[in-house]
Amino acid sequence: MERESLLNYIIRFFDLIVLLFIVFDFGYDFQENFNTPHVIGLVFLTLGLLGFNTFKFFKYKYKSNRKVAFVNMVILTSLLFLSGFTAVLNSDFSGAYILQKIKPILEGGLIFYFLLRLLVLVRHIYDIYFNPAIVFVGSFIILALSGAFLLMLPSATTHGISFTNALFTATSAVCVTGLAVVDTANDFTLVGQSIILVMIQLGGIGILTFTSFFAFFFRGSSSFKEGLNTRDFIAHEGLKDVFRAALNVVIFTLSVEIVGAIFIYTSILDVDAITNKAYFSIFHSVSAFCNAGFSILSSGLYDESIRFHYYFQWIIMTLIVFGGLGHNIVFNFYQYIKTYVIEFFDKTRIQTYVIEFFDKTRIHKDIRIITLNTKIVIYTTIILLVSGFIFLFISEYNNTLINHTSVFGKITNAAFNSVTPRTAGFNVIDFSDMTVPSLLFIIFLMWIGASPASTGGGVKTSTFALATLNIFAVAMGKSRIQLFGRRISAESTSRAFAILCISLIVIGLAIMALLILEPTGTPLLTVAFECFSAYSTVGLSLGFTPTLSEPSKYVIIAVMFIGRIGMLNLMIGLLRQMNHQFYEYPKENILIN
Repeated sequence: MERESLLNYIIRFFDLIVLLFIVFDFGYDFQENFNTPHVIGLVFLTLGLLGFNTFKFFKYKYKSNRKVAFVNMVILTSLLFLSGFTAVLNSDFSGAYILQKIKPILEGGLIFYFLLRLLVLVRHIYDIYFNPAIVFVGSFIILALSGAFLLMLPSATTHGISFTNALFTATSAVCVTGLAVVDTANDFTLVGQSIILVMIQLGGIGILTFTSFFAFFFRGSSSFKEGLNTRDFIAHEGLKDVFRAALNVVIFTLSVEIVGAIFIYTSILDVDAITNKAYFSIFHSVSAFCNAGFSILSSGLYDESIRFHYYFQWIIMTLIVFGGLGHNIVFNFYQYIKTYVIEFFDKTRIQTYVIEFFDKTRIHKDIRIITLNTKIVIYTTIILLVSGFIFLFISEYNNTLINHTSVFGKITNAAFNSVTPRTAGFNVIDFSDMTVPSLLFIIFLMWIGASPASTGGGVKTSTFALATLNIFAVAMGKSRIQLFGRRISAESTSRAFAILCISLIVIGLAIMALLILEPTGTPLLTVAFECFSAYSTVGLSLGFTPTLSEPSKYVIIAVMFIGRIGMLNLMIGLLRQMNHQFYEYPKENILIN
């Protein structure tokens, strides 16, 4: 036991060395660092890590620990093999040129190795502390602070950045909001943009999901506490197959983002203004699916090079909708289609159809696959998208849509402006040019947001749907909500109204704070638009974000954070009593008119 404890301390020491090397390597940009012992140090560090993991593999007693050491050995061996193979291929060139080719391989591999070690550390932390809500909130705080310090590294920005602006950008990326106080395209280097991209990805599907994915993938098993944490984050019912569900979430997310990047790349081949098309495609695919709204173009998607690129905009819209629906909805539809196809080609099933055709008295009942939650989310999403498109098409036809000469262009622009307020935050127009009714409707769409267990924010479609259905139920004198042959629980209805009330309270307080902190004369609509956008993690702005004062930036940071984690989740984690009360007080009605 003492030997294993000593090994753990040594592991943390090696992890610290790797972290310092990564910070030194990427945080301080040396133009000729491949000509110095810097790359030689990377080689020796990789060799040292390989030797140490080999030692761990033979010394560890537990099978799970040996499996982790073996995976590390495979990664490090692959790095050295690729580096050696690259050196052999370029043996005719100078040593400096060979080192220049080897350096990216070792850097990328060591970053991946450190991320694995970081996820193991996070796993250890939330394995010790048992409160899924607090662990969930803590992971976002740690991720935002870490991202802020990384963005302050010299090579991450072109002219430096203050801690407040770095924290604002990191929080906006982790909370997949998209509000920016600095220009992402010009004020951040490729390193800084890559840090933002990683934070968007981790914040979009959650570091706990990634941690559980790697824990299950490398160890093949996980603890009961991990199951509770992961279940709450990915909204999985029960503990059965929760880690396979997390694995499916990660695979689904990466698969959609890769396919989206390929489609984006093919759509911008003729756009000469975009130089690094591969990186542009990856960045915007991840940003769109995660509903982040970040862009590496100064004017966003309103940039002249792609403002009228309608094929590209439909790809972005598709990614936004997929990310905003959530994996639960997509998996439920996949299960339905899979079952339908299997039953269709089942001979027994075909024979049953024939019997039913000739015997009308035979009754066949299908198993319910599409859940009530999926139906509510789909119907609400369709109604909001269609109504948003119709309203904006009519209200903006003689305003912002004038710039689009074709009917298809007008339809695309109106559809995009109906999709992007659903927490995505991309802009293909200048929203400050919109009419007041259009802006009010955009605020309404931002407030509702995306669906539960998705990459988006807002009060969520199902919450809004339940509140609306409850209003009609009360008006018709019904004591419960009944829909599609199902009765919705009172707990769900109470939770929906609690979320709506909390959202309006937080947004109202934020509006009051900004009106106090900002100069006199700031338009109320501009402030309200900013606060709704921040709480719902949308990222749309009327040009107000870059002009925020220092205290106002911290107000928006808090609003973005609360909107992403959910104030109700935090309150439940802090206030929920572990002991159940097996008694009831006398009931008394309150006059409500």
